[in-house]
Order: sequence, then C-alpha cells, then structure tokens
Amino acid sequence: MMMKLLSVASEIYPLIKTGGLADVVGALPGALAGHDVETRTLVPGYPSVLSKLGKAKAVRRYDKLFGAPATVLAGKVGDLDLLVLDAPDFFAREGGPYGDHGGNDWGDNWRRFAALARVGADIAAEGVKGWVPDIVHVHDWQAAMTAAYMRFGPAHAVPRVVTIHNLAFQGRFGPEIFAQLGLPAEAWGMDGVEYYGGTGFLKAGLVSADAITTVSPTYAEEIRSPVHGMGLDGLINGRSDKLHGILNGVDTDIWNPAEDELIARRYSARALSGRSANRRALEKRFGLQRDDAPIFVIISRLTWQKGMDLMMGAIDHLVGLGAKLAVLGSGDHALEGGFLAAADRHRGRVGVQIGYDEPLSHLLQAGGDAILIPSRFEPCGLTQLYGLRYGCVPVVARVGGLADTVIDANEAAVSAGVATGILFAGDDPLALHGAIARTVRLHGEAEAWQAMQRAGMRADFSWTHSAARYAALYRSLLGREAA
Repeated sequence: MMMKLLSVASEIYPLIKTGGLADVVGALPGALAGHDVETRTLVPGYPSVLSKLGKAKAVRRYDKLFGAPATVLAGKVGDLDLLVLDAPDFFAREGGPYGDHGGNDWGDNWRRFAALARVGADIAAEGVKGWVPDIVHVHDWQAAMTAAYMRFGPAHAVPRVVTIHNLAFQGRFGPEIFAQLGLPAEAWGMDGVEYYGGTGFLKAGLVSADAITTVSPTYAEEIRSPVHGMGLDGLINGRSDKLHGILNGVDTDIWNPAEDELIARRYSARALSGRSANRRALEKRFGLQRDDAPIFVIISRLTWQKGMDLMMGAIDHLVGLGAKLAVLGSGDHALEGGFLAAADRHRGRVGVQIGYDEPLSHLLQAGGDAILIPSRFEPCGLTQLYGLRYGCVPVVARVGGLADTVIDANEAAVSAGVATGILFAGDDPLALHGAIARTVRLHGEAEAWQAMQRAGMRADFSWTHSAARYAALYRSLLGREAA
C-alpha cells in the first residue's frame, strides 16, 4: 500500500542549498519511492526555487498568512514533487535563505518559517486537491514548528517525525512573538514552545514529535550529553524512547566519478589513474605548484564548529611537511581573512577560494588526495562520504557521523585492507597535526594508499539502507507492517 509523506524543509537540492540539509531533502524522496512511499516536499518560494519550478498550479491560497498574501503552488522539478509556498513578502529577497549577502539575519525569520510551518500543518490536516498525507516529516528548526501546529490543531492525529540535522541551530526567539503565532494558550509552557523564557522553534518540534531522528547513530548518543546537547539534552533524554539515529546517504547518481560531467576526467576504483587529470586541473585552478606532493582539500563553512580555527593553526605545519592545500568555503570573516593570508604567505602551496561553487566542489574531491574535516561536532557530514566515493581520503575528527563512516588506517585495518581514512581526537591541535603527518606518510606508501582509496570507493553509502529504515519507522508510527 502506497504511503503518502509530506516533507517540510527550508532547503532542497538542486533548487536552494547552503549545506547538507538540502542534499538530504532532495535525495530522500527518490530513495523512499522504492519502499512505496510517495513524497511531496513543501519548501519556501525563494527566487531560485520559483525560477526553476516552471509550470505549476495554485492549490491553496491565503489572503493573510501572518499578515501577507500567499499561494501554495504544486509542480515538479525533475523527479521531485514540490509544494512551494509563494509568499513574496517573506521569500522574494536577494541573498541567502536566512539572511542578506552580508551574512546578516533577515530579522523576521521567526515569521517567515512560522508561515512555512503553518502551511505544512494545514496541508497535514486538509491535504491539497485530494492528496492527504499519512505522515509528516520535518527538518530542522525552520520546519519544526509544523509538528507543534499539528499537535495543537486539527492534524493532531497525523504522525510527526522531526529530524535534527544540527542541534546548534535551534530557532530561538523572544517571548513576545508567541501571541502572534496563532497557537492556543496551552502551547506556552515547558511541554510546548516556551524555552528558557523565550520561544523555541526546534524545542517545540521535539516535544511535539512522535519520533525524533538524527542523521547518524553516534550523533544521536552525543546529543544526550551536556557537551553536545546544546541545552536540549534533558528534553532529549526524557524522550530517548522516541530517538533514532539514521545515517545520511548520498545521491550516487550525482556523486559518481565514473559519470561525473563536472570533473576534468572520469575514473573508477578500477582505473584510479584517471584522477591525475583532475589533480592537474585542481593545481591550475588554485595556483598550486605541479608536483607529486599530497594535496589536502577543505570544502566547508569556515566556522568554529567545523574546526577551521584549529586548521588555521595547522597550515604552516602542513606546508612544512611538503604538502599542499586547496580551500573552498566561506563563513567567519576573520577565518576567511586568515586563510587568504595563508595563501599569500605560501604561494604555490596553499590556494583559497572564498564562497561556494558546486562544480568546483566535485573537482576538489576528484583531484585532491585527502579531505580535511576537523569538526568539533558533526551530526553526519556529507563531504567525507563524497570523499570516499571519489577516492579523496577523509582525514576527520572522531565525532558524530564522521566516526560512523570512516575506518581509521591503524596497522590492523591497513593490513586487512579495510581502512578508508584517518581519524583523530577532535578539538585537539596536536592530534590534528599528528593526523596530517600520518596522512603524508601513508600517501608515500603507494600500494597502501591506493588500497585505502579503493576500500572507500567500494563502501556503500547510498540511501538504500537509510531509506529502508525511514520507511520502517513511518510504518511503525502508522501501525502498518512492512510490505
């Protein structure tokens, strides 16, 4: 029996992306289709979304949605079945989905994403044009209020799943907005939207969820501790029977070096020599000297969470070992400036591009030898999975999904031929230095290095297993047995 799933999120690849959330929301519907789950995804009508939507049909209208007119449009982009909230007052803005080009928060994000959640709850209750969801799955704080609106409204009987992609982002606002949310008075309290005297969007979703998922098993355990719980560990421990860690997958059609049109030359685990053309293209793009030294790459937000301040302190060490570094990312202005200064200090050995460039990220994975991810915490991480797919060996902190997906190249793992990367203790500059040195040494052992690349490329991190787990979770909430 086909199950109808409404997914609600603030991003979806390939229409709007700031990080891994979009990749997951964009890939999961296709993977779930093989498990008899029909997904429609509700997303905001940003300019980039509407420009790609093409032919669409208005299926729901609001004269005043939080004071502004809005229309829900139904359409398709590729294989994605979309419901787009076209609310120009909220989403027709130049900049990112959460702020302007200068990185400043829009200031009314509570209203913008409360509107998205309100519409999600309305669709959960009434459907659109005869399509009524059996279950609703919402992602991160921007969509989490959907679960609260459902719980305190007519859709209270429809099962609700809330996925935490990053607990650090919680959607916390002042208490004064509660009166404008349109929720009943009983929704204000410890078992509702109130959070340390303010309004908590993610918190409201977590207490209203029938199931809570995280994007890796290790992260599900980490967020139960005060260190990684970000103030919500008490709530999460109290609902631990609802908590499930389901590892993210990757879209193996998009991330496939044997068929990737965005790289200089295609290759496979059987024909690794094809990577050399990508290496030369990468050196040229980043102004790196042409030699056989290992090339480390970074594709990341340049932030404290991602350990980029630790990385800043390791660049001279990396170059001193004879290696090279190519960086693609943006974030904290001080860190951006620090990486640019390092590129100027080590011309030909360090190259930096500020910003994000999807095609370039593919070339970095295809041409780099090792991808550095020194995160202080990492719910799942996708760049290490892309690295594994492309033979770009992950060098990662032993946290969250990084620990779940990379097998450390210790002596036993290397001898057994199962090692896929290098792990080190997170938030430790000396451990990072040691991991870089170990990577350089391993790179010099050609046979062992290629065995590690091939082991990573053979690993299955597609959505096959994870989609099956989501489908099983949905059915358990609906009281249905697996087909």
